[in-house]
Amino acid sequence: MKEVLLPELAESVVEGEILKWLVQEGDTIALEQPLCEVMTDKVTVELPSPVAGVLSKRLAGEGDVVAVHAAIALIDETGGAGTVSATQAIQDSAANPGAAEPQLPAQAQEEREQVGGSIVEAGHLQKGADDDSTSLFKAFSSDEKVQVQGLGARQPAAPATPAQPTRADGRVLAVPAARQLARELNLDLTQVRGSGPNGRIRVSDVLAHQGINQGQAAPMQTAAVQTAAPAQAPAQAAQPAPAAKAPAAGGMPVAPVQYRTPKGYEHLEDRVPLRGMRRAISNQMQASHLYTVRTLTVDEVNLSKLVEFRARVKDDAAAAGVKLSYLPFIFKAVAAALRKFPSLNTSFDEATQEIVQKRYYNIGMAVATDAGLTVPVLKDVNHKSVFDLAREVSDLAARAQGGKLQADELAGSTFSVTNIGSIGALFSFPIINVPDAAILGIHSIQKRPIVDEYDNIVVAHMMYLSLSFDHRLVDGAEAARFCKEVIRLLENPDRLMLEAM
Repeated sequence: MKEVLLPELAESVVEGEILKWLVQEGDTIALEQPLCEVMTDKVTVELPSPVAGVLSKRLAGEGDVVAVHAAIALIDETGGAGTVSATQAIQDSAANPGAAEPQLPAQAQEEREQVGGSIVEAGHLQKGADDDSTSLFKAFSSDEKVQVQGLGARQPAAPATPAQPTRADGRVLAVPAARQLARELNLDLTQVRGSGPNGRIRVSDVLAHQGINQGQAAPMQTAAVQTAAPAQAPAQAAQPAPAAKAPAAGGMPVAPVQYRTPKGYEHLEDRVPLRGMRRAISNQMQASHLYTVRTLTVDEVNLSKLVEFRARVKDDAAAAGVKLSYLPFIFKAVAAALRKFPSLNTSFDEATQEIVQKRYYNIGMAVATDAGLTVPVLKDVNHKSVFDLAREVSDLAARAQGGKLQADELAGSTFSVTNIGSIGALFSFPIINVPDAAILGIHSIQKRPIVDEYDNIVVAHMMYLSLSFDHRLVDGAEAARFCKEVIRLLENPDRLMLEAM
């Protein structure tokens, strides 16, 4: 029996969501035949089969979030004839705890040990009693949902073993949410005893080790758990949660607000699981809200000279096969301004408490698609011409709309730009694309009367700029100066062309 593991689909990707299974249990599959569609960081890929055989068991369901290297399926390379299924044996044992331990061949016994740990990490829901003796098949996502939403309703189980179990590569066995929380708490997981299957560490074990009652966890820690292990949206209307206690002195958290359908309106509601692109966006936005101190500065720019300049070179661009918009000019101005004000080109490493200063300029470009917002990245903007950037903008936008972007094209931004003006918006407060330190919102170009330097009232092409920045990394004065530099370059396109990069 061959385990199919979720591979590392891109650098820094630690988990993926099973969007759709392309084969059913019992189907005969060929080598490299696509098994399922997996989404990571808003990119959807097909996962091929590593072997030929029969799909014996799907260990993760559609909508499950699975950790990298966790098992998602079992393939019988012999075709399934006469093979003892360790997974079935474990299920039978869990369903009948009083029965004798099944005798398994050595290979199946090894499979049992591997599958027992991976099912929990894969987040595959199984039916069974809700106690620690039969919780082998309890999903990590379901378990962590209890930890966050219950807020004290469930106490951590006693540690299963005095020793700390590890994987073959030496890493401590722990669910992804527990690893993230341990990083937030600067905690060594080797010091924590796990209460999960095979001694796997759960979030409750990390909290118990820190001496933190689940009902008194710090707001940042509780929200971090919720972000790391988003709960599946129920198919049916959720049952009302127990009333949360009022926050104690000091601002301790209460349970998340529980939605309740107004009486008599049940038939007028539809429920859609939070999955795929929408869940990826939700997690990114929540992380931005929790881990940045967002501040906004607003300014406006007179683009009259840039409008005239673009009109003059538009024919040259068309001859070169380039569709020339205003975005390439804005990206060039942003990259030049970032060189003068480097604090806006930084990130904060939460794990090491260090400010990461970057000497490269990769600009994320927010693109609205039918599936949701995605942010492809233009790499090394400072080294590219306006025409080069124009080609790349068109290419990335088109492939984003078609869902054809690669994972590495969505990673590595140092600063982001969102073009709200393309849909007619006058003004916005953009959300920072973490771990960037800032994002610039650009808006509609509108003709407005202004007073020029000679006190004449003239009609100008005006546009608002809204810069959201993390006040931990960027001071307000620095943010304002950055905007002024962007404005100076956009109002004088000739200077932009002369800017040394």
